[in-house]
Amino acid sequence: MDNFQKDIDERANLTLSNRFELLLFRLGSSSPEEKPELYGINVFKLREIVPMTAITKAAGMKPPLLGMANIRGQVIPVIDLPAVAGCTPSTGLNLLLVTEYARNTQAFAVESVDNIVRLEWSKVHAAEAGVSSRNITSIAMLENQEQGSNMALVLDVEQILYDIIPSARDVKTEQVKNKTFSMRPGSIAIVAEDSKVARSMLEKGLSGMGIPAELHNTGLEAWEKIKILAQQAQAEGVPIRDKISMVLTDLEMPEMDGFTLTRNIKSDPRLKEIPVVIHSSLSGSANEDHVRKVGANGYVAKFEINELSSVIHKVLEEANVQRTA
Repeated sequence: MDNFQKDIDERANLTLSNRFELLLFRLGSSSPEEKPELYGINVFKLREIVPMTAITKAAGMKPPLLGMANIRGQVIPVIDLPAVAGCTPSTGLNLLLVTEYARNTQAFAVESVDNIVRLEWSKVHAAEAGVSSRNITSIAMLENQEQGSNMALVLDVEQILYDIIPSARDVKTEQVKNKTFSMRPGSIAIVAEDSKVARSMLEKGLSGMGIPAELHNTGLEAWEKIKILAQQAQAEGVPIRDKISMVLTDLEMPEMDGFTLTRNIKSDPRLKEIPVVIHSSLSGSANEDHVRKVGANGYVAKFEINELSSVIHKVLEEANVQRTA
C-alpha cells in the first residue's frame, strides 16, 4: 500500500513541473494495409485496466455502446473505442480501460495496451495543427519508442462522451441568470480549454452568467494573451482587473497545462490579483492539493453549471473584498 501511494504521489507531483504520464494503446487499423495508430489518455484519468469481461446489452442501447459491465461491484457503461475511431481490431476487443471523467465512470474497450510514457506538455500539440478527427484533442510527440512510432493521438474523451451519452449535452443556464457577478466594465474572462465540446459548453455557460469571455485552445495561448493585456494595462496606467476579470482554465492542455498557467499568473506581481478557477475532468484530493499549492482561487470538477457559477461568484466576490480591504 505504501508503494502504491508513493506511485500516486510521484505521478501527481509531475503536474507541478508541466509534465504528465500518457497511457499508450492501440485500437486497430482503418484498413488492413495500414499500421495501427497509437492512441493515448492521461494516466490520471485511468482507474484500472482489466481483461474483457461479460457485457450485458440493455434494451435500446446502440453502438458504439457495447452494454454494461460489472467491474468490482460497480455497473458501468462500456464503449467500443475502435468503433468510435473508425478502426477494426485485428485480434478483437481484449481489454477494458476503466476511466473516471467528469464525475462519471466508464470503460473503453481496446485491442491492446503498449506502455506508459512520461512527457512534458510542451511535447503535446493541439490537434488543429494536423488532425481533423473530432475525437482527437492533441498530438503527443514521443521519443525512444521501440515500435518506431513517434507520435500518439490523444483522445478527446469529453467529445466522445458528449456524442454518445445524451445527458452530457445538457447545459442549463436558467438557474444562473439571476446571479450578479462582480466584474469591472470592459473586463473579460480568459478561458483555456483544449476540448472543443468543453469550450462550447463553457461558452454557453459563461454567456448565461453574463460574463464576457475569450476562449483559447491551450494554456500557452491563454498565457500569451494575458501578457498582452497586462502590457496594455500597464501602458494605460490601470489595474489588470480592468482588463481581465478572471481566468478559467482546464488542467490537461497541449503546450502548457493549467497548473503551470496558474503558477505563472500567481508568481507575476502584475497578475497575482487575477482570480483563477481551475475547471477539470481530473478530480480527486491530489489535484485539489495541487490547486492550493499553485495558488488557484477555486476548483470545480467538470461539468455542473450551477456549481461552476457558485465558485466563480465566490472567487469574484472575494477578490473584490481583498481589493477594497
